[in-house]
Amino acid sequence: MTDFDPDTFATMEPREFSKIVKSTPDSKIAEVMGGPQRTLILDEVFSRMPKQFRPERAGDTNAVIHWTVTGRPDGGADTYEIVIDKGACTLSPTVDRTPKLALTMGPVEFIKLISGLGNPVMMFMTGKLKADGSMGLASQIQTLFDIPKA
Repeated sequence: MTDFDPDTFATMEPREFSKIVKSTPDSKIAEVMGGPQRTLILDEVFSRMPKQFRPERAGDTNAVIHWTVTGRPDGGADTYEIVIDKGACTLSPTVDRTPKLALTMGPVEFIKLISGLGNPVMMFMTGKLKADGSMGLASQIQTLFDIPKA
């Protein structure tokens, strides 16, 4: 990414990240997400999810969500488990529970989605985002998390 240095991502504010993603070609995002710093980026994004969670919007939502990002350099995928329970959101250290919702997408789509630049409905309709499980929960994701807009 042009101004994006994955080594400084941990100190970057979500809105700043969103602005950089907006000005970066998809090919460059794919290159960075296919490289050695992919894990650093994904770990940072998922570690921030509990901080971006809006408990006031969760109500009595109790759910396990699996996020799978395909396109790993070895051809595999990375899966992260987010647990929403009693108004709190946590990143599980393991992926071992049955999800109420499983989301699968490529790395470019993931970066666009979490930076507020991707339209999840369009991604779903065009097959770039796959959702298995509760479609009601899937439709709530954008309201459950404070997603920046560039």
